[in-house]
Amino acid sequence: MGKAKIFIVEDDPLYGKLIRHKISMDPDFQVELFGSGKELISRLQENPQVVTLDFGLPDYSGLDLLQKIRAISPNTEVIVLSGQENIDTAVEMLKGGAYDYLNKDHKALDKLWLVVHKALEKSQMNQELEMLSEVVSDKYRFSDFLVGSSSAMKRVYELLEKTTKTNITVSITGATGTGKELVAKAVHFNSNRMKKPFVAINVAAIPNELIESELFGFEKGAFTGADQPKAGKFELADGGTLFLDEIGEMDLNMQAKLLRVLQEREITRLGSNKSKEIDIRLVVATHRDLLKEVKNGNFREDLYYRLAGLTIQLPDLKDREQDILLLGKHFINSFCNENRMPIKELSKEAAEKLMKYNYPGNVRELKSIIDVAVVLSDGRLIEEKDIQLMRSDDLEDLMNHELTLEEYNNRIIKYFLSKYNNNVLKVADKLQVGKSTIYRMMKEGKI
Repeated sequence: MGKAKIFIVEDDPLYGKLIRHKISMDPDFQVELFGSGKELISRLQENPQVVTLDFGLPDYSGLDLLQKIRAISPNTEVIVLSGQENIDTAVEMLKGGAYDYLNKDHKALDKLWLVVHKALEKSQMNQELEMLSEVVSDKYRFSDFLVGSSSAMKRVYELLEKTTKTNITVSITGATGTGKELVAKAVHFNSNRMKKPFVAINVAAIPNELIESELFGFEKGAFTGADQPKAGKFELADGGTLFLDEIGEMDLNMQAKLLRVLQEREITRLGSNKSKEIDIRLVVATHRDLLKEVKNGNFREDLYYRLAGLTIQLPDLKDREQDILLLGKHFINSFCNENRMPIKELSKEAAEKLMKYNYPGNVRELKSIIDVAVVLSDGRLIEEKDIQLMRSDDLEDLMNHELTLEEYNNRIIKYFLSKYNNNVLKVADKLQVGKSTIYRMMKEGKI
């Protein structure tokens, strides 16, 4: 790394030379002295890490020049020096983006030496974050991260581009397995909040009695077992993005509390009387039709309109057939790279088999099929026999019996419970039924 550029702006030639001499004592600094604001502006495209700015220049007021610096070189840290101690002026400059404000007293040069080093640390950190954000932005570039060239996906990309312009709430809808969390991450990492946290929580996976403490946090002693205070997801996401997956599974009581938080923009931990302001961008997702849930009394209408924002509907994989092989190749490459295996390819027959399937589990199911196929294949070519699709003979056998609708429902739920090792949450998600319904059927001995 080269020397750090420190620019000094001072119209008093003697005092300017004193500053330059003091700062130049650090051999890692390249220090330059300017006698006017105009001279500085002509060189700001060099992006100095730190500028020390005389408040009383003849050609520019301190605040005007500060704004020029912030506009031309936003990562430059500015330290203001003034011959007069004025609290109002100091506050105004700090609000305008100055790193610090120092008076030209007998200790000013020693203070300046320390402040310049601290400001430089901040400037370098900002530059590193800028570089990191560019890497992250590339990683989550919409058309790369969300694989697909179908017309349905092109529409998704168009809507995603619009999310980068503002902090509007984004509502992602679509069937299970279509990639809603990936879209949420893409929204965050292409926004002006990319340097702040992305925090995700699946509402359906948290029991009703725990969801409030998960979202809002709690203080020590708030309930049995609360041995230490804990920040909730809202606090953890402060400044960044909070992703509430399966928001349609939230009960009405919790919906009312969420609505208040969104309206007031503040949370209160369980066991506390103190509220805390939060600044988050909200992204929500659901496989349910929330407007239908509102009409059925399962979802609050006022919360629905608060969350609606910009809606992105993710298509089922069966509606984007031309993306199947693109996604398949992407998943093959990813799996092989992650497991340090030679890259494999699909045989013509394997590709045809993939294209004929309807993917009830959407993209998530395709990825699972591909991962297994890569493991099963013996050579560099994935054969048709390596593509293990869901069995349909169980369903066909079921249809050969004349049963009531309730009996069909019971058998289908029983089949999926067996398939997913009695994971009630997963089965409820797959079949889009309430988990309480499955528990009730178990209790009644129907399954």
